[in-house]
Amino acid sequence: MKHPLDTFRYCPRCGSRGFTVNNAKSKQCRDCGFVYYFNPCAATVALLVNEKNELLVARRAHEPARGTLDLPGGFTDPYETAEEGLRREVREETGLELHSISFLFSLPNIYPYSGFEVHTLDLFFRCQAEETTRLQPMDDVEELFFLPLSQIRPEEFGLTSVRKGVRLFLCQSVHTDLREG
Repeated sequence: MKHPLDTFRYCPRCGSRGFTVNNAKSKQCRDCGFVYYFNPCAATVALLVNEKNELLVARRAHEPARGTLDLPGGFTDPYETAEEGLRREVREETGLELHSISFLFSLPNIYPYSGFEVHTLDLFFRCQAEETTRLQPMDDVEELFFLPLSQIRPEEFGLTSVRKGVRLFLCQSVHTDLREG
């Protein structure tokens, strides 16, 4: 298995070619001593369920996994909390404003982007929006629609962590329904 920083051959501090593997998650410059640790990027995922117990689903407009199902969300920006990033991403992709956000779970992921494997930690949140009748697919979303939880097929979701997250969410929803019923 290749080191996650193999793509980076020069020290970002001094430009030296002496930027070599230090350990499984870092590289160190032999010339200036700079150590760079490879940590995952934070990304958020919205599990937005409406009053009819339907999940908001998106269809991806671009690669990776163009044309497959997805959930609203994306990378957090510097200086944003996960919740702020989730609100911004949902607004950018759907036009919706979230009023309720509850953290559920996280999953590690590798997101292929521009020929580079971006290691992420995907944070899944159950959400509610103020109004869901004015959905507008924007940004990297081709289509938005609600699906009843009973009709969701996780294998139709193109990104690995979202597919895993949908499965986990559906299992948790079934267990919650059984406890409440």
